[in-house]
Amino acid sequence: MVTLFSGVLILGVLVFVHELGHFAVAKFSGVKILKFSLGFGPRLASFKRGETEYMICAVPLGGFVQMLGEGGGEDGEEAELSEADKLRSFAHKPLSRRIAIVAAGPVMNLALPFLLLPISFLVGVNVPRYLDGPPCAGFVVPGSEAEQVGFRAGDCIVSVNGDQVETWSDAFQTMVSHVGAPLEVLVDRQGGQAVISLVSEREDLEELSLERLGLAPPRSAVIGSVAEGFPAARAGVKTGDRILAINGQPISSWYDVRPLVLAAGGSELQLRIQRGDEQLVLSMTPEKSDSSDDYIVGVSPEQQTALKRYGPIKAIKAGYDQALDLIKLTLIFIQKLFSGQVSAKNIGGPIMIFQVAGQAMQTGFSTVLTFMAFISIQLGILNLLPVPILDGGHLFFYLFEGIFRRPLSMRAREILQQLGLVLIVMLMVFAFYNDIVKFQLFKNLFGWIRSG
Repeated sequence: MVTLFSGVLILGVLVFVHELGHFAVAKFSGVKILKFSLGFGPRLASFKRGETEYMICAVPLGGFVQMLGEGGGEDGEEAELSEADKLRSFAHKPLSRRIAIVAAGPVMNLALPFLLLPISFLVGVNVPRYLDGPPCAGFVVPGSEAEQVGFRAGDCIVSVNGDQVETWSDAFQTMVSHVGAPLEVLVDRQGGQAVISLVSEREDLEELSLERLGLAPPRSAVIGSVAEGFPAARAGVKTGDRILAINGQPISSWYDVRPLVLAAGGSELQLRIQRGDEQLVLSMTPEKSDSSDDYIVGVSPEQQTALKRYGPIKAIKAGYDQALDLIKLTLIFIQKLFSGQVSAKNIGGPIMIFQVAGQAMQTGFSTVLTFMAFISIQLGILNLLPVPILDGGHLFFYLFEGIFRRPLSMRAREILQQLGLVLIVMLMVFAFYNDIVKFQLFKNLFGWIRSG
């Protein structure tokens, strides 16, 4: 229910902002608004104020503003409009006004992140510490692509295709910008440097993340949580303890823990831990997991995140920069998608939005704002694509009218809009399919690391 409510709420706000753009500019231009609807399909609630009927409908995947004379008059019969109504008809407004009205919706969606993201940074954002840290590999997953192409634990990425990177986030964004091209990664390795080549025929953007390649950030062997009723809890292990050794084997990072627990099987383990100023040795016997054949002790690593709060000026700058980055990445994705360099399986739909919205709602206010900003950008850019039935399609019609000094014929517009509708329906079906196939996409990528 949280997921459903969160998805409906977030989509509802973004649709409202979009339609409010159309509504406000149309009102300013003197156009008569007949209906303002959030959602499609059966009407759930409505009221009329002035000359406009405001509605909430059952399907929360969009909305609309119905204007007098939009497509040929209030009831589709332009000839029935009086001279007074024609003055307030959308179809009779100058071309520049019609363009402004149609463009206002996507523009509002694109502008919203420049408001939401600064607020998010002002409230404070929880970010994994490693994302702002050097792009160094604390661990290379055995058998992963990273290991196969030559990455080693301790490698620090210096550049990708000649573009310098300084943080884990920089490395991912730079790799995305070069998707479809050969990737030459320069790394620092024990005082020297090495060049690592990655396969270029890559269509799935997710596979470009360092984590999906098999690289994991440095992670200390500090215990973040202890599960009640498991061996570690019974032995007296506490949150904040640092594991120094297991059965006499020194532990330098969390990645050393799991192999030693698994190697012990059901045999007793001796854990030497640091707790404050003292060192303790605790004994425990791993138990088999209910969900697998792995042996576990019931501990998980410290969540290495940090709450970063910004002052007003820095929050505005950080929000502005992040909004531009999100717009840039979205445009790169669309360009790579149409050029065939990125697979269409990256396209997500409502199920994914609802799932991530639910997770964001349970994470915190700033996460919700960031997610809303991200989806708002997707909606804004999507609606500007020159596809008939979308706002971008209407803008294309007006571009034709501006160039040739005459509107496209009604018959041609109807045919193109029908084709556009078919295309959008097919896209939605495909997005639903992707969502179903990838329903578990956002599970914890490092769950296998945990020994509990």
